[in-house]
Amino acid sequence: MDDTPEVRGCVLPLHLHYSVTDHTWLLIQEDGIATIGMTDVAQNLAGPLLHAKPKKVGAKRSKGKPVATVESSKWVGPVKSPISGEVVEVNAELAKDATIINKSPYKAGWIVRMKPSNLDAEMDGLLTGQAAVDAYKERIEREDLKPCTHVEGFEI
Repeated sequence: MDDTPEVRGCVLPLHLHYSVTDHTWLLIQEDGIATIGMTDVAQNLAGPLLHAKPKKVGAKRSKGKPVATVESSKWVGPVKSPISGEVVEVNAELAKDATIINKSPYKAGWIVRMKPSNLDAEMDGLLTGQAAVDAYKERIEREDLKPCTHVEGFEI
């Protein structure tokens, strides 16, 4: 975690694209498929997750529409897609253990992979690098969000 920025303990890898509004991240793979997940900020706000239910393979989602529903003891809500596209893969491990998102929000805890339908137009609304860290810092301070805490074995 040495070179990965943190804001109030919340980890924000610089190589990802973020929808700061919706607390989601996006990584475009070499084959053009987009991996989507919840940020460390989001998993911390939700608390230990009890259930994660991604949309099924083949589901077409518009930007801002849910790609999954997650549930903790204090919250049930959508994971909104940062882009439009078709779900081509779901993280099957989440059905067995939703806390994977708490333990590894940027690796093992990814939620869906999508084939983007309008990527060039929609990337403008996403932030990456230091701009994303700065935007999260401003939001976390403005909303006075609690510091992130991590479970044992947390990985970036």
